Amino acid sequence: MMANIEIASENMKHDNIQPVKPRILLAVSGSVAAIKFEILCRSFLEWAEVRAVATKSSLHFLDKASFPRDVILYTDDDEWSSWKKIGDGVLHIELRKWADIMVIAPLSANTLAKIAGGLCDNLLTCIVRAWDYSKPIFVAPAMNTFMWNNPFTKRHLDAINELGVNLIPPVTKRLACGDYGNGAMAEPSVIYSTVRLSYKPPLNGSS
Repeated sequence: MMANIEIASENMKHDNIQPVKPRILLAVSGSVAAIKFEILCRSFLEWAEVRAVATKSSLHFLDKASFPRDVILYTDDDEWSSWKKIGDGVLHIELRKWADIMVIAPLSANTLAKIAGGLCDNLLTCIVRAWDYSKPIFVAPAMNTFMWNNPFTKRHLDAINELGVNLIPPVTKRLACGDYGNGAMAEPSVIYSTVRLSYKPPLNGSS
C-alpha cells in the first residue's frame, strides 16, 4: 500500500495515551536480501504497528503487489510530494516522531557508509540523521564477504556503534552471488526475536 500522506501525517501525531502496540519503523536498503523484507514486515505485524521505508535501489527487489496491506510503504517520492507549503509536516520528521523503534534490514554497505558519515540524501538516511537515540535502532547488514571484510566496514560499524545503534550481525552461508562466506543478512525470524526480546514497554503503557 502506497502512502496517503495527508492521512498518514495526521495519524502519526502522538496522543497523550500510549498505544497498546509498539510502533516499529522498518527500513530496507538496496541489497538482494531485500527480497525477505516482506516476510520481515509480516513477522512484526503479529506484534506491532508497522510502517515501512524503502530506498530507491531496494525497490528493485520488492514485490509491491504482495506487500502486506496493513503496512504503509514510504519511498523517496513521498518525502517530496508530502510537502506543499510552510507549516506542512516533513515526512522524515513525522516518521521519526511516530516510531518507537527503527529497524534497517537489510542494511547495505552503501547505506551503512552514509549513516556513519552523517549523510542524509534520501528518506531513510534523513530519518536516521534526525533519530532520537534514546529510542532503539537496529541494523542487520547484508553484503558480499569482500565488502564485509573491507576495513571501511569496521570503521563504519564502530561509528554507528558510538551512536548506540544495535547490530544484528550477518551470517556465513552461500551468498546470492554464489560466493560462500560471511555477509548474509540474519534471518527475519532472528531479527524479529532480537528486537522483540529487547523491547521494554514504557511505564505509562503496555505492549
